[in-house]
Formats: sequence, structure tokens, C-alpha cells
Amino acid sequence: MPAPLRVLAVGNVYPPHHLGGYEIIWRGAMSHLRAEGHQARILTTCYRRPEVAPDALEDPDVHRELEWYWRDHAWRTLGPWARLRLERRNAAAFDRHLAAFRPDVITWWPVGGMSLGLIERARWAGVPALFYVLDPWLGYGPEHDLWNRMWARTGPFAALAERFTDLPTRVDYDHAGRWVFCSRAMREQALAIGLAPVQSTVLSPGVDHAFLESAREPEPPPWRWRLLYTGRVVEQKGVETAIESLALLPARATLRIVGEGDEPYRRELERLASRLGLGGQVSFEPQRPHAEMPALYREADAVVFPVQWPEPWGLVPLEAMALGRPVIATGRGGSGEYLVDQENSLLFPAGDAPGLAARVLVLAEDAGLRGRIVAAGYATAARHGEDAFNRAALAEMLAAARRPL
Repeated sequence: MPAPLRVLAVGNVYPPHHLGGYEIIWRGAMSHLRAEGHQARILTTCYRRPEVAPDALEDPDVHRELEWYWRDHAWRTLGPWARLRLERRNAAAFDRHLAAFRPDVITWWPVGGMSLGLIERARWAGVPALFYVLDPWLGYGPEHDLWNRMWARTGPFAALAERFTDLPTRVDYDHAGRWVFCSRAMREQALAIGLAPVQSTVLSPGVDHAFLESAREPEPPPWRWRLLYTGRVVEQKGVETAIESLALLPARATLRIVGEGDEPYRRELERLASRLGLGGQVSFEPQRPHAEMPALYREADAVVFPVQWPEPWGLVPLEAMALGRPVIATGRGGSGEYLVDQENSLLFPAGDAPGLAARVLVLAEDAGLRGRIVAAGYATAARHGEDAFNRAALAEMLAAARRPL
């Protein structure tokens, strides 16, 4: 029988100290890997959500040792010596785990804000690598990696600094490993900014089987004007559009905004709700543990997904569909690869608050339409279950371990 695969998995945040759905995807893949008899070691940053108890249950073999260039939902400002210290600390931790764990494969998950030189360090070590690209870190990550950015235009000085510090000053992304993108939109975005990977594919994530296995309701519940937004509370998610649309709906309509994010932006949203006279209709709530999400969705009549940016994939609509809640969304980016207007969702243009309000009114007034969208949503979610993603992700790891460098 072949020896178990040893996988070192690296990313910026890992549950229960996570920020969104992409870390849940990572965790699911690692759980599947272990269930199949393989070994996974998680190397992540020292970020911890303050509301998570210090003694909260952890997955096995999780190491929260890396520093990064992000803190308290803001990018850090560090001088050259502080950058050098951060990079040396991260390189030492990475090298220690390479030596102790001796991975067959390194998998990279969301790594925006991290020391991207670790990617090049892995290439120097000759360990096969897989990049599961679940967010557009290839665009913003190099900009906020203060060490590599410092050497981006210095020519021969970068090579001298690399030899002197033994720290990479550039990353050869094209030859760093095989790239596994969460959507066609995400791959196209990476290619547009200059990535030319030698090997790449598209593997779309799926919804947690616990959502899919929940008991189906016999029919949609009576409409109560309860709208839900859940996810990161940041500008690109278009949460202000949802608030503005509420002012165009009956006074009994409510909007729950559940999630963590950019605190200044959240304060702007609170001021917007107050200015529009919606103070009693909009609530802001902290992110819920993943196990509590099914109940949260079922308390809503519809889930709004008003993203303004090209969403890499989008688990929220799929989770809502799995639990029988109609979705009103913009269909931007990867989410447009499974959201179909008037079939499994209602779509509106990004930033169009009247358009969103009109979609809510149509849904509220037409129980038959709600029923058809819910039924098609169930079918869509069933086609995008996490088990298929996890099996394919593991197959990629096994193939990478066998692939000659």
C-alpha cells in the first residue's frame, strides 16, 4: 500500500479564526485529505479573531506562526528593517516545517498579505506545489508584500539583496507549481494581469454537505420581508446597495448584515442607514460560527448578494440555495457561472439600488416565482457539493506528488 501523502498547506487565515467562505473551503479539503488516510500540516498566520475563545477546538497539526502585512483589517506600514525581520522570521518558520514534516506536496490557499517570497523558497527547495486560487491575491498580494515590492524596480540590487539576506526578492509565479482556479473568471483575471502558468486548471468549490443534507421544507414559507446579507462587510461586496434598496421597500422590510470586515466602511454603512431613516430596519451582527449558518439563512425570506467586484466564486448564494432561500444577486465574476436570472436567482446590475428593490418586490408578490427559483436553486446547489471539489482537490495533490519537477 502506498505511503500516506504528506501535504503542507499554507494560507493566511484558518478556521476557527477565519474571515470568509474561502477558508472554510480550505478546511474542508484538509478534512477530506485526512479522512482518506493522508497527513496534512497547516501553516498559517498568527491572526486570531478576538471573539474566538483561546481554548477553542482546533484541527490537528495547525501552526499559527507566520507574520503578515495586514492587521486589524488594514494594511501595515513597516520600514525596511521591520520588513527584513518579518521576512526572516517567516522564512525560518517555513524552513523548519519543511525540514521536520518533509512534505510531498505544498498547497497554497488564500495568501494575500503574506510573505510571497515563501512561494519562491518552496521552489528553491524543489517541493511540488499546487495553488488553489480562491481570491484575487495575485493582483493585490504583490502590492502589499512590502519586502518584494521594495526590490521590484532595483535591478541588480535585488539580486545582491537576495544573496546577502538569503530571502527571495522576486517570485517566478509561472514556474512555481500548478494553478487550480476556483472559476473561469478567476483564471481569466489572473491571465489578464500577466500570469502565464505552465500548468493550470479550473476546479470550482462546493457547498458544505451539511447544508445539502438539511431537511428540505415542503414549500417556501410565507413572505415576511426579512432580507439577509452575510459575508465580509467590505466595499467591494456592495453592501451599501442593499441598504439603499431598503429605503425603496415597505417600512416593515428588514435587512440583517452578518459578518466581519472593514470597520470604517461599516461605520459608513451605519451612517447611511441612519441618514435614510432605516435605523430600526437594519441590523449589524458579528460573523456566526459555520455550524450556526443554516439557521441564520432559514430566518430570512431572501438572501442578497450585491457584489460590485468580479466575485471569484461565491459560496453564499450556493449555501442559500441549498437551504431553500431565493437569491437576489449581481452575478458578477465567478458567481455568474452558476447564477441564472429568472431560473435559479434574480439578477440586477451592480450598484443599482432601485434594481435590487424591484427584484425584491417581484419576489415578494409572486409566490409561484419564489417556488420555482427555490426548486432550481436546490438543483444548482446539489450540482456544486463540496465532496466533488474535495475529491478533485486530493486527486490534484496525488498527481502533483507523482509529477516530475
